[in-house]
Amino acid sequence: MPESKATSDAVVLDAQNIVVSYPGHPPIVAVNDVSIRVHAGETVALVGESGSGKSSLARAAVGIERLAGGSARFRGEEITPLRMRRRPKRLTGIQMVFQDPSTSLNPRRRVGDQIQDGIATALARGAEGSRVEEWLERVGLPTASATKFPHQFSGGQKQRIAIARALAARPQLLVADEPISALDASTQTSVAALMRDLVSEAGAGMLFISHDLAVVRRIADRTFVMFSGRVLESGPTDQLWGDPQHPYTQALLAAIPEPDGAGRIPAAPEAAERALWADVPAVMR
Repeated sequence: MPESKATSDAVVLDAQNIVVSYPGHPPIVAVNDVSIRVHAGETVALVGESGSGKSSLARAAVGIERLAGGSARFRGEEITPLRMRRRPKRLTGIQMVFQDPSTSLNPRRRVGDQIQDGIATALARGAEGSRVEEWLERVGLPTASATKFPHQFSGGQKQRIAIARALAARPQLLVADEPISALDASTQTSVAALMRDLVSEAGAGMLFISHDLAVVRRIADRTFVMFSGRVLESGPTDQLWGDPQHPYTQALLAAIPEPDGAGRIPAAPEAAERALWADVPAVMR
């Protein structure tokens, strides 16, 4: 586990008392009064089971989902909702990598042109320029890939292209929603570490969402554990892994298979046990 990479007290994302709800009778509360900060040079991870509210929180924090309550600020300024019009230049310092690259890449444009969009975004904010080939090489793709279209790549390769495009914009805040789930196991950690290192070198921050707890343990400075729309435990990653306090965190870590050669699958928690998790007070360190 790396030591904290926060290089200053600058807060790039300050999300306070976030509430996200969806229509229903009654409305479905996906995120319930969650606060989270990401500092410059820091990687903060969100973990939890599917449906815990991780992606809703991330999307609300960057203005994709409308807030039902709370506030989100980027470098001290309010994050306005993302609409059809082009986003204010100052907010292009926020970039997001989505879980499914097939929906975020334009199928009609060559991938080199799409990465060039990221470079142009960086230049428009006065950031340093770069080359398409540089980013392709950094994510492990041949430079000749620039002339191809998204459909000519596998799912994992398309995700690398999406990551390259986001990093080419030289973000001050990178929000990565399950960015490595489409990658093969041999490259997941290396690509996640690359994202962490590049944003850290630039003095940016990263909010990293993943089901892969092994990767989170290796790259995150702090970890927030979500369940049923709430954060049940948070703190420095090494402390959370070494001494989990909340029963849900304990169950989550206990579910990681051990490479002992016995082929045993961890037992799933009972329904009665799950029902009690939300009633246990949250642990914040």
